[in-house]
Amino acid sequence: MTIKHRCGWCLGDSLYEAYHDLEWGVPVKDDAKLFEFLILETFQAGLSWITILRKRENFRAAFDDFDYKKISQYKQDKIDELLHNAGIIRNKLKINATITNAKAFIEIQKEFGSFSTYIWSFVNHKPVKNKFKSYKDTPANTPLSDAVSKDLKQRGFKFVGSTVIYAHMQATGMINDHEVNCFRYNEV
Repeated sequence: MTIKHRCGWCLGDSLYEAYHDLEWGVPVKDDAKLFEFLILETFQAGLSWITILRKRENFRAAFDDFDYKKISQYKQDKIDELLHNAGIIRNKLKINATITNAKAFIEIQKEFGSFSTYIWSFVNHKPVKNKFKSYKDTPANTPLSDAVSKDLKQRGFKFVGSTVIYAHMQATGMINDHEVNCFRYNEV
């Protein structure tokens, strides 16, 4: 039996390992999925990703399956409902940012035809393939994530600092940061 080598950051938790094996670093071009990851990453700011993964289905239910068109229309009653939902991260600033980001997301779609076209243009529409031997060598941000973050902020997005954006780019496959000896490195 062959043992698959995985990136060290996901080891020891079956949910983390499944996310690593099936989703992390896979190029995402679908706007709905890109929005989902963007929202989850913004809620992750200051927390561990496993905390968000464990609450992902709660987020999905609470935020109308990450439907950015619906989210852009949320009013105070929905915000109050979210603030009382123990299944998600009840941070008022992040909840309000989600609504703001949904509106800004739609504006980018209008300008570029899709959010995917916009965000992937930062990497010339193909993944950047890094060559890290250990996840511990992976940076928290880069000049590229700085540039994307700055542009998103200028377009009205909130909670999109460079570290959040770098994590988003890793998650959605814009950057392949699987360890070079990870079985997923060449698969994605």
